[in-house]
Amino acid sequence: MKTICFYRHICSLNYVKMEDSESQLLSDEYQTPETLLGSLDIFVFSLIAGLLIYWFFFRKEGFFRACSGFEDIPCSVSTSFIEKMKKTNRNVVVFYGSQTGTAEEFANRLTKDAHRYGMKGMATDPEEYDMSELSRLKEIPNSMAVFCMATYGEGGPTDNAQEFCDWMQGTDEDLEGVNFAVFGLGNKTYEHFNATGKYTDKRLAELRGKRVFDLGLGDDDSNLEEDFISWKEQFWPAVCEFFGVEATGEESSIRQFELVVHNDINMNQVYTGEMGRLKSFQTQKPPFDSKNLFLAPVTVNRKLNKGGNRHLMHIELDIMDSKIRYDAGDHVAVYPTNDAAVVNRIGERLGVDLDTVISLKNLDEESNKKHPFPCPSTYRTALTHYLDINNTPRKNVLYELSQYTSDPQEQENMRKMASASPEGKALYQSWVLDSERNILAILEDLPSLNPPIDHLCELLPRLQARYYSIASSNKVHPTSIHICAVVIEYTTKIGRVYKGVATNWLKNKEVTENGHKHTVPMYVRRSQFRLPFKPSNPVIMIGPGTGIAPFVGFIQERAWQKEQGKDVGETILYFGCRHKNEDFLYQQELEEFERAGVLTQLNVAFSRDQEHKIYVQHLLKKNKEQLWKLIHSNNAHIYVCGDARNMARDVHTAFYEIAEEVGGLTHTQAVDYFKKLVTKGRYSQDVWS
Repeated sequence: MKTICFYRHICSLNYVKMEDSESQLLSDEYQTPETLLGSLDIFVFSLIAGLLIYWFFFRKEGFFRACSGFEDIPCSVSTSFIEKMKKTNRNVVVFYGSQTGTAEEFANRLTKDAHRYGMKGMATDPEEYDMSELSRLKEIPNSMAVFCMATYGEGGPTDNAQEFCDWMQGTDEDLEGVNFAVFGLGNKTYEHFNATGKYTDKRLAELRGKRVFDLGLGDDDSNLEEDFISWKEQFWPAVCEFFGVEATGEESSIRQFELVVHNDINMNQVYTGEMGRLKSFQTQKPPFDSKNLFLAPVTVNRKLNKGGNRHLMHIELDIMDSKIRYDAGDHVAVYPTNDAAVVNRIGERLGVDLDTVISLKNLDEESNKKHPFPCPSTYRTALTHYLDINNTPRKNVLYELSQYTSDPQEQENMRKMASASPEGKALYQSWVLDSERNILAILEDLPSLNPPIDHLCELLPRLQARYYSIASSNKVHPTSIHICAVVIEYTTKIGRVYKGVATNWLKNKEVTENGHKHTVPMYVRRSQFRLPFKPSNPVIMIGPGTGIAPFVGFIQERAWQKEQGKDVGETILYFGCRHKNEDFLYQQELEEFERAGVLTQLNVAFSRDQEHKIYVQHLLKKNKEQLWKLIHSNNAHIYVCGDARNMARDVHTAFYEIAEEVGGLTHTQAVDYFKKLVTKGRYSQDVWS
């Protein structure tokens, strides 16, 4: 592929030269045949031909080999989902826009449900197919497209749905005769709640598609799964009425994958935690991304807080040999592993040899998703690297597992919790969610539950990457990435100790003096959270707790800009913590930046050092005249990082009040004012819930 690009580059250079040359000179060259193909030309074309031959006969063989691995990148893939549906006699296609796997999981559940209603469906990634074929869906009798669309970031689509949303926005395709329904996944703590789901539903209707059932809106801040179940409980009867079909009454478990045990296999062919290419951890090759992770050595792991019962940490990852580039404000994605003790206890509880090498093979041979996780693998690797065993299982998992209970009462309770009845909802809320029972706790608390481990592995969701705002600037630290995080560990209502997977895993990546360095599988995800293009613009940063992370990088970069002789505007930080003597993160560094004049103002709210709690929003209101002048007259950029549920909302409200009290705006005008700042890129948020 590099050879082809090299050839195109040469051609484009020649084209530019010819375009810039005088026409007389060009015609003179063509009048001299002997100069047309000189010895240098022959050499260059011979070289290119040789490289192309090498590529075709040698490199390409490696490419075809790669295609046979877990990545399931077919060497010739049909992008027509219509032809695939016709070939496999399907009439329901469920597209998912998914960032963390939940929308994909819901799509798979709807596909299984379709079977129970006498229909045949397939869950599909819109990124893998030509979505402009959507208008052809009417060629298939009694067909329907369902869209499970998550909203990502500040109202945008997920990565895999971006092209589809771009297509919807730009097309004038007539979708008359195309039946559709949409379920959106969002979070009400964010301003643009379910924007992608709402847009998909609205746009498909504008293109004259036929809405089979009303738009569903799931709220992850409340109970996303409950919203989904409530929606689909009404969705399927509406589908039956629309198409004139009846439910088959089949409620039996439908397996998607079959177990293959490898008794005699070369262990070099077995995955050990890689996300994509087999042996990618042994042989590291850039570029690095979500399917090709870089193993970054941990060079620093220090505790940030001086006291208290929490553990806040600063970690530095070495990226010197990776060719990874990042900017202040980007995110680092790390792929943790589950606690080995929990994995072992699951194996012991189910009485299985965790080192058995297995593959879970899709029963649908036409599916692009051949395995639920990289295979072949051992049960131990799957439970350690690929599956989420720490979070509370969803209702569909309980329902599927209930068939493996020998105690009638336990089976009844499991099926009740999986139902949509008020009693079942209450039991699931109290026994699973409020008690924070993960899959191990459920297995231990239901003695008669003995599922086959392969079915359990099929049902558990994938273990997701954790994203951290990078706490460094590439201008100052080009060969390292810094992380600031708090370790999650507490006792649940039922007396079990809950430990956050990623933070406890990172905490244990201690730097030793014996030369051995722990590594972290990671890659960098680009962000729109950026310093102003003009360094002279003032910046106002609000980041309590670990929300300070990106601002450490911002301040480092402003200091670097100052050293380069650039005109750097005011740099103001609002930070918050509990106690000055316990968890004032990066205190020494921040105070040094303040003394050096890089940090114009350091405002810190110590919430619990006095009788009445003080938070960052209180300090904002205290400095309201100065802040309004910076925002309204000096073109200041505002950045907020941290908790979306409370802090970000309270900060937003504080700015509204400042605009009203100092700027003389009405509340409606204040809201519109800051919406315009968001549109202009002058009010940016990096928040989580």
